[in-house]
Amino acid sequence: MTVRLRSGSDGRLSEQDVALARRISGAARELDVPIDLAGLQSIQVAIDAMVIPDVLPFWRAVLGYEQVDDADLIDPSFQGPPFWFQQMDAPRPQRNRIHVDVYLPVDQAEARIAAALAAGGHLVSDANAPEWWTLADAEGNEVDVAPWPDRD
Repeated sequence: MTVRLRSGSDGRLSEQDVALARRISGAARELDVPIDLAGLQSIQVAIDAMVIPDVLPFWRAVLGYEQVDDADLIDPSFQGPPFWFQQMDAPRPQRNRIHVDVYLPVDQAEARIAAALAAGGHLVSDANAPEWWTLADAEGNEVDVAPWPDRD
């Protein structure tokens, strides 16, 4: 059995969540249910940005995420990792270039592409379309938007 707790609208654990987790763990121990923390992890994607307001709307649009503050995006269904935007004080062109792959149904992929372009992104390449389109935010961080592989 897997138990996931997340009650805040920002996806973060509250003190109440931690207390509930302790009660669940205690009940499991009383029932001699083994507790396996091997798979316990949390993943966050961090994007370095010189001007966060120039890139965050693009990522919010292309991921379909919600903005929770000036530098954080979360998946509204809490299935994907949160995205955090770190303020850079100087460009570092040789450091940590990333790209993200987003797989969606065809109609959603087209809508995400349109939303990302409207949010300040640009088309890098459509040479592989309709398998995928490569877009980038205002600072050049790339995302490939692809319909599900079994779309046919």
